[in-house]
Amino acid sequence: MVQPLSFVRQWGSTVGRGLSQIFFHTKIPTGLLILAACVVQDWRMAVLVVLGSLASSMGGCLVGFSTAGIRNGLQGFCGALAGAAAFAGIGGVWQAYPIAVVGGLLCAPVTWAMVWVFSRGPLKALELPPTTAPFCIVATGILWATGPLHTTTDLLPARPTDLGAFVQSLLTNISQVVLVDSFLGGGLILAGLFLAGWKVGLAALLGSAVGSLCALAMNVNLQQTGNGLAGYSGVLTAIAFAVVFNRGTWEPWLLAVAGTGVTAVVTLVMHRLAGPTYTWPYILTLWAGLAVVHFVPRLHRYGPA
Repeated sequence: MVQPLSFVRQWGSTVGRGLSQIFFHTKIPTGLLILAACVVQDWRMAVLVVLGSLASSMGGCLVGFSTAGIRNGLQGFCGALAGAAAFAGIGGVWQAYPIAVVGGLLCAPVTWAMVWVFSRGPLKALELPPTTAPFCIVATGILWATGPLHTTTDLLPARPTDLGAFVQSLLTNISQVVLVDSFLGGGLILAGLFLAGWKVGLAALLGSAVGSLCALAMNVNLQQTGNGLAGYSGVLTAIAFAVVFNRGTWEPWLLAVAGTGVTAVVTLVMHRLAGPTYTWPYILTLWAGLAVVHFVPRLHRYGPA
């Protein structure tokens, strides 16, 4: 018989690791600091993130993902982001709670389908990860299905100068990965990333800085730059290339800088298209970059994550 305290502890750890997995790690303190950043935005957002992560992890059980992977948060991070997207789209109204749960559950079969596709034919050799694509697919569905409930959230006031927007963006780029618009929230998440490893924190700062410099060079609106909307995908790109997927001394870091630049261009293009951007610029850049690494003898990959 499962003891209630043990059950809560087990699933609490799963949620903590799931939040940490947004940034490719399994440190529970990192996950807790990410959750704290959500609380800074709104405590209801934090509740929705937890619900989405739990639902996604339980959905992973239902579709047959490994118990070890579920406990390490591999099935929880997309659901957590789906919960954050529910809050970003419609706020903390009561409808957001079942939407976060359903969105989290849907992330599991979408992830399963993407794993199946990537393990077939010519894609198999590339070892592409689904990463946050299931979240983007599900969150887009949520966005379209909840049109009448949409609300607008006031952004942080951006600094009126390029320098002010750049400084503000160093941390808001990081917070916007989880749809939080907060300088303090970004600081909490960055602290969690350094807890996960100094390379992780450094890569996040590198991606944030390069992403914002590229945005400023392309004359992106200063409010978008200052509030992290132009540079958040670059944070994930830099961590992925510098720390997670590639082996080497200087090569991973060079890939991180180049990849972040590409991500900034993709972000600019997607902002001009109809539909939500979410983390698609990072995803598309990662998939393309991993294909390049596969075919260039000088470059080397770690195993699939």
